[in-house]
Amino acid sequence: MGALHRALYRSPLGPLTLLGTEDALTGILFAEAREDAEGPVPVLEQAVRELEEYFAGQRREFTVPLAPEGTAFQRKVWTALEEIPYGTTASYKDIAVRVGKPGAAVAVGQANSRNPIPIIIPCHRVIGANGKMVGYTGGLHIKKALLAVEGIN
Repeated sequence: MGALHRALYRSPLGPLTLLGTEDALTGILFAEAREDAEGPVPVLEQAVRELEEYFAGQRREFTVPLAPEGTAFQRKVWTALEEIPYGTTASYKDIAVRVGKPGAAVAVGQANSRNPIPIIIPCHRVIGANGKMVGYTGGLHIKKALLAVEGIN
């Protein structure tokens, strides 16, 4: 992995710090950190542009290259999250079934909470089996706002 770069994006939900290499986005933090002093990094510029389009209702799928770091199971869960269509939700149990571990809803929840690239890897689309909103790294108010962007109330 190459040098880690940072970019600040002032989203409608508050400041986001984007992390990445020259080749891929590796993280999004719900916090403000210093901006990359080395100048623009194309992959981070692409991520900011795609996030702006998403929040403006003009983008449903992201194309920025991703390189999330995690265990094999976590990466499998994150891949399943990317398969949840825009404007829909799935339960932790649904994701557990998709990854071939139908009894592992709790482990799916833990992997979901460790998603290093929220919004783009749409962990906000995962809800409780009873249809209720449950935890989100950025806070439930952020989860609700992201679902509202996608037309889910």
